[in-house]
Amino acid sequence: QVQLVESGGGLVQAGGSLRLSCAASGRTFSSYAMGWFRQAPGKEREFVARITGDGGVTNYADSVKGRFTISRDNNKNTVYLQMNSLKAEDTAVYYCAARRTYWSGSSQSDYDYWGQGTQVTVSS
Repeated sequence: QVQLVESGGGLVQAGGSLRLSCAASGRTFSSYAMGWFRQAPGKEREFVARITGDGGVTNYADSVKGRFTISRDNNKNTVYLQMNSLKAEDTAVYYCAARRTYWSGSSQSDYDYWGQGTQVTVSS
């Protein structure tokens, strides 16, 4: 089992940047595929980005491609989401998620463990 804690959210102006972090408990972090999702007010939770256990493969939602970068440091048990060129429509609670497998999908059901979320607010 793994516990996930997100941090790094906040208020930023449109065009700015933020880096989210997700720290995981346990000693086998590299065995987990990781994903980032977000949920805006009144909307369904949606996929943002995912990464393999070794960090070698990544995938992004079309809405963030070219602006967001997912990465991980398995020595620090942490996955990151670097968000650049932020837009008002990026405002949401951001969640990291994990499944004990090399590579997982882009649906919520593809992940077993979730963090509590961190708020990102982009002012226009």
